[in-house]
Amino acid sequence: MASVSLRLPDEVTQRLDHLVKLTGRSKTFYMVEAICEHIDDLEDLYLAEQRLIDYRAGKTQAVPLEEVMKRYGLES
Repeated sequence: MASVSLRLPDEVTQRLDHLVKLTGRSKTFYMVEAICEHIDDLEDLYLAEQRLIDYRAGKTQAVPLEEVMKRYGLES
């Protein structure tokens, strides 16, 4: 397991300290939970941004939703 150093704003540190005292869990536990909870969203956002850049640069083409649904048998 890797170790990282993280600087948090004072308000976040205070909230984290309060949560730790209330629950008895560690700061590390909550930081790992927060990262795991949001990393999928961040990866999806990055991928979507890259696809938009590629589309605007003419490197890829859009496919209409109706065609995608038909291709994968999702027609209603």
